[in-house]
Amino acid sequence: MGKDVIVACDFASAEQTFAFLDRFTGRKPFVKIGMELFYAEGPAIVREIKRRGHKIFLDLKLHDIPNTVKKAMTVLRDLDVDITNLHAAGTCRMMEAALEGLTRPDGTRPLLIAVTQLTSTDQEAMEKDLLIREPIADVVAHYAMNARKAGLDGVVCSPLEAAGVHEACGKDFITVTPGVRFADGDVGDQKRVMTPAEAKRVGSDYIVVGRPITAAADPVAAYERCVREFCDD
Repeated sequence: MGKDVIVACDFASAEQTFAFLDRFTGRKPFVKIGMELFYAEGPAIVREIKRRGHKIFLDLKLHDIPNTVKKAMTVLRDLDVDITNLHAAGTCRMMEAALEGLTRPDGTRPLLIAVTQLTSTDQEAMEKDLLIREPIADVVAHYAMNARKAGLDGVVCSPLEAAGVHEACGKDFITVTPGVRFADGDVGDQKRVMTPAEAKRVGSDYIVVGRPITAAADPVAAYERCVREFCDD
């Protein structure tokens, strides 16, 4: 599987999003559309970005009862995204139902991945707020094994857990890792972080990078730096 950088387009409007993407002349970065942009603009923003030739990771993190998630995935499957996701904490049954809903009548579907623990969560917060006492690496690996059992294609985890996920679930099980920052950058609200080069070394398949690119003085240069550090041999 080829590695790739997914740019988190966490903008509040289509106007801001396209002003950003239009700077990438000759390039079509893999794009993440999250809750902020999707809730502001709806499915139309997904269709237009796809029409412009970008791959899309639709990051809505579904988490509800199995039947509700299945019906929501049935709607999302027709948006022609490349990857979408849900929360592994919703149980194996919810993930199985999601997969059923996401699969089109002809058997095709986007990749479906499960969020394990958010990269803004550390061991202390997990224990105090969620009452989960196990080591965070073990929790992530367990959630990943549940996702694989349910038939999913991979997980979202921090790069710190990518190697453990591959060890538990195999090299073909996708790891999509946010929490990536340049060595000379600000980590912001992220807790479990690595640089692009470090994420490459530990086996991340995709890295998701937002503010280090979108808030950079030169976003195109920041993106190209990220690609060099993560993708290039």
